[in-house]
Amino acid sequence: MHTEDKVEEKIISVNEEKIRTELSGLVRETVEQTLNKLLEHEAENLIKAKPYERSESRDGHRSGSYTRNFETKSGKVKLKIPKLKGIQFETQIIERYKRRESSVEEALIEMYLAGVSVRRIEDVTEQLWGTRVSPGTISNLNKKVYSQIEEWRNRKLEDKYPYVYLDGIYLKKIWGGEVRNISILIAIGVNSEGYREVLGSMEGAKEDKEAWYGFLRHLKERGLTGVRLIISDKCLGLVESIPDFFPSADWQRCMVHFYRNVFAKVPTSSMRETVAMLKAIHSQEDKQAALDKSKLVIDKLKAMKYNSAADIIAKGIMETLSYMNYPRTHWTRIRTNNPLERIMKEIRRRTRVIGSFPDGESALMLVTARLRHIASSQWGNKKYLDVSKLNEMNFESQ
Repeated sequence: MHTEDKVEEKIISVNEEKIRTELSGLVRETVEQTLNKLLEHEAENLIKAKPYERSESRDGHRSGSYTRNFETKSGKVKLKIPKLKGIQFETQIIERYKRRESSVEEALIEMYLAGVSVRRIEDVTEQLWGTRVSPGTISNLNKKVYSQIEEWRNRKLEDKYPYVYLDGIYLKKIWGGEVRNISILIAIGVNSEGYREVLGSMEGAKEDKEAWYGFLRHLKERGLTGVRLIISDKCLGLVESIPDFFPSADWQRCMVHFYRNVFAKVPTSSMRETVAMLKAIHSQEDKQAALDKSKLVIDKLKAMKYNSAADIIAKGIMETLSYMNYPRTHWTRIRTNNPLERIMKEIRRRTRVIGSFPDGESALMLVTARLRHIASSQWGNKKYLDVSKLNEMNFESQ
């Protein structure tokens, strides 16, 4: 017999799956025994006596036990909970279990609201706790926090907000077997101390006047005051609704959106030159200089045969210069809707995995939960503007 053959005879075949199963069972039994011993020890301390022990200092009596399942990382174990007469058995193990259950629920809800798919949540829970949470369970857990989210969404606005940014985001919902658009309207603001806050969110069938009117009324009724400048894209329904609630507030048309409207009327070959001309308008030292510069740009675009682009500038340039009425140090942060656009990108990233929502309420709750998370992060804790110079200006605010 060759040496190689002798070596092969000595090789032992190992069933790795069986070993893992046996080890898992052994660990689970050890955990179960340990926890039950702890429960017994707690019961002894409470009644000040061991089983069947006669003692004058005894505070109660045993009355058997009942079984309760307990999920651990090692699997499901059975706890024998002592029953006591004359004294209530309150175990720290069960209290920790209750807190653990609560933390698990919060984690599941947070994962869903953060945009993690239901299928992925099922996989994660199975890996972490050995139990696969059903979609129905996740849905029920979500409903528990809806009331908390709704309470935050309708909270009173007690500060003053000189700068308010408004925009809407379109999401998909399934209605009668068809996929339809729904819009979630969002408002953020800079408060009297220069910090950003999420002011509100509301579902709108679409971004029309009725939806914006209802949203502005919602904000006003909750206490939105001190508004000096509203920054947004040129949504006709929005622009028309502002004077009904904030008649003394200025409106700033987002400079970036305005540029995009102009670019749509200019060929790609002239895009770079057009960008330079538009930026030259908004880099002037004051509003009058900007208007003078815009006239030169309009004439140049007409000479280049871009009459549609020139008309957009002629009709709308004044709407993009409202920011120049405010402190120069604020200009770069109040002439565009970029602060809100960044939040919209984060929301789109979180909602993309959801696909289509079952209804508008689910979409609103998910978006609002994400807004609440953003508000509690560094985004809301870092000073955004120095409003001291703004406070020195004489305004009639609403």
